[in-house]
Amino acid sequence: MQKAIFLDRDGVINVDKAYVSRVEDFEFCNGVFEALRYFQSLGYLLIIVTNQSGIGRGYYSEKDFETLTAWMLQELLHVNIKIDAVYHCPHAPEANCACRKPKSGMLKAAIEAFDIDVSQSWMIGDKPSDIEAAFGAGITQTILLHPIPSSTQAKYCVNFLLDTINLIKQ
Repeated sequence: MQKAIFLDRDGVINVDKAYVSRVEDFEFCNGVFEALRYFQSLGYLLIIVTNQSGIGRGYYSEKDFETLTAWMLQELLHVNIKIDAVYHCPHAPEANCACRKPKSGMLKAAIEAFDIDVSQSWMIGDKPSDIEAAFGAGITQTILLHPIPSSTQAKYCVNFLLDTINLIKQ
């Protein structure tokens, strides 16, 4: 079995600017390269799980998402970071699908596909729905970025992604 770090995209990997779908709107968060390289050095798979309701709402297309994702993955490779998988939910909230966080469909699919040991894995998100999705998939080691006091059941709350390095060890 493998260990993984599940990461939300908007607000964790990139600055959340509401419905980011174009390269020119994408801005990596401070410290993301250092944190991801550190996690990778510890042998964690890096898996992005992201709600992309802008697709279901018609704000941008699946192709727009794929183009931006390919660019993001290439940019990360340029700095020696390999993302092992990207799972996304294209549905609007009212679709009531199994994949949209806070439901756990994306995480469960990755756990099965990569034979992941949830007891050795982590979820890093910026919304309580990320933490809830992790719990639903059996992941109890959770970190919420930019927390609002009393709004989460996350195991840890930090203000910056780089702060997670002190929490995640081998």
